[in-house]
Amino acid sequence: MFDDNPSFVLNGILDTEIQQKPVPEIGANEILVEVKKTGICGTDVHFLVHGSVGDFIVVKPMVLGHESAGVVSKVGPGVTNVKVGDRVAMEPAATCRKCEGRYQICPDIICAATPPTDGTLTRYYRLPSDLAYPLPPSLSLEDGALMEPLSVAVHAVSKLGALRSNQSVAVFGCGPVGLLCMAVAKALGASRVIAVDIIPDRLEFAKTYAATDTFLPPSIDKGESGVAFSTRCAQAMKEKLSIVEHGPRAIDLILDPSGAEVAIQTGIRIAKSGGTFVQVGIGNRDITIDMFAVLYKELVRKGSLRYGPGDYSLAIALVASGKVDVKFLISHRFPFTQASEAFEITRNGKSPDGKGVIKVMISGPDVDINEV
Repeated sequence: MFDDNPSFVLNGILDTEIQQKPVPEIGANEILVEVKKTGICGTDVHFLVHGSVGDFIVVKPMVLGHESAGVVSKVGPGVTNVKVGDRVAMEPAATCRKCEGRYQICPDIICAATPPTDGTLTRYYRLPSDLAYPLPPSLSLEDGALMEPLSVAVHAVSKLGALRSNQSVAVFGCGPVGLLCMAVAKALGASRVIAVDIIPDRLEFAKTYAATDTFLPPSIDKGESGVAFSTRCAQAMKEKLSIVEHGPRAIDLILDPSGAEVAIQTGIRIAKSGGTFVQVGIGNRDITIDMFAVLYKELVRKGSLRYGPGDYSLAIALVASGKVDVKFLISHRFPFTQASEAFEITRNGKSPDGKGVIKVMISGPDVDINEV
């Protein structure tokens, strides 16, 4: 075991550095994980660029990162579910353990890399043992790190969207979470998976990954309002993809990981009567939506927050069974010493060589990027 704990710290907007932090002390039911792999999430970048996400504001230095996997380095005396040396996926949100059912909305939840709590871009991270999920031999540590965003998708598609086999899905946004929503839908037997994005390359990627159909929205006209544009966009989508509001060509489930207002407006307009709309991505707090369409179609609208009971286990099972391939999403890999460069290309959407970013993976301190 190392005696130092290098950590990637956000000091303020666009101000990061590697600092030494104390090696955490663990309690009876906690474990110490040597973090091996961490993916960069959009919320990490939002904290970097804006210093806040919603009500969570960075007011003091904070370690970034929450999509991680590693190897158990130490266990408390009360731990029975894992042992030293186990490879584990790390669920990065601890709750009061008293909330029934949906623990993700626990008022006392403590989330990695959500102010003021430090994240997982560090050598050693303290974790309640019940939030460590042993990885099957067929899963790599990179796979383990991607269980976090995959669990977000599982929660949105399976639990909240209640997707059934032979139903159809439209996903607005082809970032990592959007792509994983498509993959989960496909794994659960969706008959049609429509990908929507404004970047053609991302649509091409989605088609090779999990989408059966793609849609590139038209350009907004000069002076056109968002409402008028989304109305026009929805009509174009219906015509191109033969979408109707009733019957087998209707879209049962709409998922919006983009958070974009016009995407939400368009999704409501193309949704099946009696269908479900799940909001996955974070956007502007106050937006305009067609409430008449929500009422007239009797739409079920839900917000999706992280993941809840059973989501990590299902995520691991989907990958272990070969139904979802998460490693396909990793476009770039960086050593820990180049974490700032990793965040920079994620923020820019492409690396200096012009390659588009899907998912960037950062290895832990002194971990080879090729050690997957």
